[in-house]
Amino acid sequence: MSQNSAGPEILRLIELISRLPGLGPRSARRVALFLLKRRDTLLKPLADALAEAGEKIERCKVCGNFDTVQPCAVCQAGGREDALVCVVEDVPDLWALERGGAFRGRYHVLGGVLSAIDGITPDDLNIPSLVTRVEAGGIREVILALNATVDGQTTAHYVAELLEGKGVSVTRLAHGVPVGGELDHLDDGTLAAALRSRRDI
Repeated sequence: MSQNSAGPEILRLIELISRLPGLGPRSARRVALFLLKRRDTLLKPLADALAEAGEKIERCKVCGNFDTVQPCAVCQAGGREDALVCVVEDVPDLWALERGGAFRGRYHVLGGVLSAIDGITPDDLNIPSLVTRVEAGGIREVILALNATVDGQTTAHYVAELLEGKGVSVTRLAHGVPVGGELDHLDDGTLAAALRSRRDI
Protein backbone atom coordinates (compact mmCIF):
# COMPACT_ATOMS: atom_id res chain seq x y z
CA MET A 1 0.00 0.00 0.00
CA SER A 2 1.57 3.26 -1.10
CA GLN A 3 1.43 6.48 0.85
CA ASN A 4 -0.99 7.88 -1.79
CA SER A 5 -3.49 5.01 -1.70
CA ALA A 6 -4.59 5.45 1.91
CA GLY A 7 -5.23 8.30 4.31
CA PRO A 8 -3.07 8.99 7.36
CA GLU A 9 -5.62 7.38 9.72
CA ILE A 10 -5.47 4.05 7.87
CA LEU A 11 -1.68 4.19 7.62
CA ARG A 12 -1.44 4.85 11.37
CA LEU A 13 -3.78 1.91 12.08
CA ILE A 14 -1.63 -0.37 9.92
CA GLU A 15 1.58 0.86 11.51
CA LEU A 16 0.27 0.23 15.03
CA ILE A 17 -1.05 -3.23 14.14
CA SER A 18 2.32 -4.13 12.59
CA ARG A 19 3.93 -3.66 16.03
CA LEU A 20 2.00 -6.64 17.40
CA PRO A 21 3.97 -9.90 17.76
CA GLY A 22 3.96 -12.03 14.63
CA LEU A 23 2.48 -9.35 12.35
CA GLY A 24 4.51 -7.76 9.59
CA PRO A 25 3.37 -4.95 7.26
CA ARG A 26 1.43 -7.27 4.92
CA SER A 27 -0.41 -9.05 7.74
CA ALA A 28 -1.09 -5.70 9.40
CA ARG A 29 -2.74 -4.43 6.19
CA ARG A 30 -4.98 -7.52 6.07
CA VAL A 31 -5.95 -7.11 9.74
CA ALA A 32 -6.66 -3.40 9.28
CA LEU A 33 -8.92 -4.04 6.27
CA PHE A 34 -10.66 -6.88 8.13
CA LEU A 35 -11.39 -4.53 11.04
CA LEU A 36 -12.54 -1.69 8.81
CA LYS A 37 -14.98 -3.96 6.98
CA ARG A 38 -16.45 -4.99 10.33
CA ARG A 39 -16.56 -1.54 11.88
CA ASP A 40 -19.70 -2.03 14.00
CA THR A 41 -19.27 -5.69 14.97
CA LEU A 42 -15.52 -5.74 15.64
CA LEU A 43 -13.59 -2.47 15.21
CA LYS A 44 -15.64 -0.33 17.60
CA PRO A 45 -16.03 -3.04 20.28
CA LEU A 46 -12.29 -3.74 20.04
CA ALA A 47 -11.46 -0.03 20.39
CA ASP A 48 -13.76 0.19 23.43
CA ALA A 49 -12.20 -2.93 25.00
CA LEU A 50 -8.68 -1.59 24.44
CA ALA A 51 -9.59 1.76 25.98
CA GLU A 52 -11.17 0.08 29.00
CA ALA A 53 -8.19 -2.24 29.41
CA GLY A 54 -5.81 0.70 29.27
CA GLU A 55 -7.74 2.47 32.01
CA LYS A 56 -8.49 -0.40 34.38
CA ILE A 57 -5.88 -3.15 33.99
CA GLU A 58 -2.55 -2.82 35.79
CA ARG A 59 0.28 -4.91 37.18
CA CYS A 60 -0.34 -6.57 40.52
CA LYS A 61 1.93 -4.97 43.10
CA VAL A 62 2.50 -8.35 44.78
CA CYS A 63 3.14 -10.83 41.97
CA GLY A 64 3.23 -8.84 38.70
CA ASN A 65 0.13 -10.40 37.12
CA PHE A 66 -2.34 -8.25 35.14
CA ASP A 67 -5.72 -7.52 36.74
CA THR A 68 -8.21 -4.77 37.57
CA VAL A 69 -7.83 -5.20 41.34
CA GLN A 70 -4.93 -4.84 43.80
CA PRO A 71 -3.69 -7.35 44.69
CA CYS A 72 -4.78 -9.49 41.75
CA ALA A 73 -7.45 -12.20 41.95
CA VAL A 74 -4.82 -14.96 42.07
CA CYS A 75 -3.06 -13.31 45.03
CA GLN A 76 -6.39 -12.83 46.81
CA ALA A 77 -7.62 -16.37 46.17
CA GLY A 78 -8.03 -18.56 49.23
CA GLY A 79 -7.03 -22.20 49.42
CA ARG A 80 -3.59 -21.61 47.94
CA GLU A 81 -0.28 -22.52 49.57
CA ASP A 82 1.36 -19.26 50.62
CA ALA A 83 4.69 -20.94 51.41
CA LEU A 84 5.13 -22.02 47.77
CA VAL A 85 6.05 -19.35 45.19
CA CYS A 86 6.40 -20.10 41.48
CA VAL A 87 8.62 -17.66 39.57
CA VAL A 88 7.74 -17.21 35.88
CA GLU A 89 9.15 -15.11 33.07
CA ASP A 90 5.95 -13.30 32.15
CA VAL A 91 2.17 -13.28 32.55
CA PRO A 92 1.41 -15.80 29.74
CA ASP A 93 3.44 -18.38 31.68
CA LEU A 94 1.38 -17.71 34.81
CA TRP A 95 -1.79 -18.13 32.75
CA ALA A 96 -0.48 -21.40 31.28
CA LEU A 97 0.17 -22.85 34.75
CA GLU A 98 -3.22 -21.67 36.00
CA ARG A 99 -4.93 -23.17 32.96
CA GLY A 100 -3.53 -26.60 33.82
CA GLY A 101 -4.62 -26.30 37.47
CA ALA A 102 -1.58 -28.29 38.64
CA PHE A 103 -0.13 -25.52 40.82
CA ARG A 104 -1.92 -24.17 43.89
CA GLY A 105 0.71 -21.88 45.37
CA ARG A 106 1.55 -18.22 44.72
CA TYR A 107 3.32 -16.58 41.78
CA HIS A 108 6.00 -14.04 41.02
CA VAL A 109 6.33 -12.58 37.50
CA LEU A 110 9.83 -11.37 36.58
CA GLY A 111 8.71 -9.47 33.46
CA GLY A 112 11.40 -11.04 31.27
CA VAL A 113 14.77 -12.76 31.52
CA LEU A 114 18.36 -11.61 31.59
CA SER A 115 19.73 -11.08 28.08
CA ALA A 116 23.11 -9.63 27.21
CA ILE A 117 22.11 -9.35 23.53
CA ASP A 118 18.96 -7.38 24.32
CA GLY A 119 20.62 -5.39 27.10
CA ILE A 120 18.26 -6.70 29.80
CA THR A 121 19.94 -6.54 33.21
CA PRO A 122 18.72 -7.48 36.71
CA ASP A 123 17.61 -3.85 37.18
CA ASP A 124 15.11 -4.30 34.34
CA LEU A 125 13.39 -7.27 35.99
CA ASN A 126 11.10 -7.78 38.98
CA ILE A 127 13.86 -9.53 40.96
CA PRO A 128 14.35 -7.21 43.98
CA SER A 129 10.70 -7.60 45.00
CA LEU A 130 11.10 -11.40 44.91
CA VAL A 131 14.05 -11.16 47.29
CA THR A 132 11.97 -8.86 49.52
CA ARG A 133 9.09 -11.37 49.56
CA VAL A 134 11.45 -14.17 50.56
CA GLU A 135 13.18 -12.08 53.24
CA ALA A 136 9.78 -11.17 54.72
CA GLY A 137 9.40 -14.82 55.73
CA GLY A 138 6.68 -17.41 55.32
CA ILE A 139 8.00 -18.83 52.04
CA ARG A 140 9.31 -22.38 52.15
CA GLU A 141 10.04 -23.08 48.48
CA VAL A 142 10.67 -21.00 45.37
CA ILE A 143 10.07 -22.83 42.07
CA LEU A 144 11.93 -21.29 39.13
CA ALA A 145 9.54 -22.07 36.26
CA LEU A 146 11.48 -20.20 33.60
CA ASN A 147 11.59 -21.16 29.94
CA ALA A 148 14.24 -23.75 29.05
CA THR A 149 16.24 -21.31 26.93
CA VAL A 150 19.81 -20.10 27.49
CA ASP A 151 18.55 -16.76 28.85
CA GLY A 152 15.91 -18.48 30.97
CA GLN A 153 18.44 -20.81 32.59
CA THR A 154 20.94 -17.96 33.08
CA THR A 155 18.22 -16.03 34.91
CA ALA A 156 17.31 -19.09 36.98
CA HIS A 157 20.91 -19.49 38.16
CA TYR A 158 21.18 -15.77 38.93
CA VAL A 159 17.99 -15.82 41.04
CA ALA A 160 19.06 -19.04 42.78
CA GLU A 161 22.35 -17.43 43.79
CA LEU A 162 20.52 -14.38 45.17
CA LEU A 163 18.25 -16.60 47.28
CA GLU A 164 21.06 -18.80 48.59
CA GLY A 165 21.28 -18.71 52.37
CA LYS A 166 17.86 -17.08 52.80
CA GLY A 167 16.21 -20.16 54.30
CA VAL A 168 14.21 -21.27 51.26
CA SER A 169 14.42 -24.31 49.01
CA VAL A 170 15.00 -23.28 45.39
CA THR A 171 13.79 -25.74 42.76
CA ARG A 172 13.16 -25.67 39.03
CA LEU A 173 10.95 -27.47 36.54
CA ALA A 174 12.47 -30.69 35.26
CA HIS A 175 10.99 -33.49 33.13
CA GLY A 176 8.49 -32.51 30.50
CA VAL A 177 9.83 -29.11 29.46
CA PRO A 178 11.97 -29.49 26.33
CA VAL A 179 15.13 -27.43 25.86
CA GLY A 180 14.16 -24.34 23.90
CA GLY A 181 10.50 -24.82 24.84
CA GLU A 182 8.19 -22.11 26.16
CA LEU A 183 5.58 -22.72 28.86
CA ASP A 184 2.74 -21.03 27.00
CA HIS A 185 3.08 -23.57 24.14
CA LEU A 186 3.00 -26.71 26.29
CA ASP A 187 -0.02 -28.88 26.98
CA ASP A 188 -1.51 -29.22 30.47
CA GLY A 189 -0.19 -32.75 31.05
CA THR A 190 3.38 -31.72 30.23
CA LEU A 191 3.16 -28.78 32.62
CA ALA A 192 1.76 -30.99 35.39
CA ALA A 193 4.58 -33.53 34.91
CA ALA A 194 7.18 -30.76 34.98
CA LEU A 195 5.82 -29.40 38.25
CA ARG A 196 5.81 -32.85 39.87
CA SER A 197 9.38 -33.51 38.75
CA ARG A 198 10.96 -30.26 39.94
CA ARG A 199 14.38 -30.54 41.58
CA ASP A 200 16.95 -28.49 43.42
CA ILE A 201 18.97 -26.03 41.37
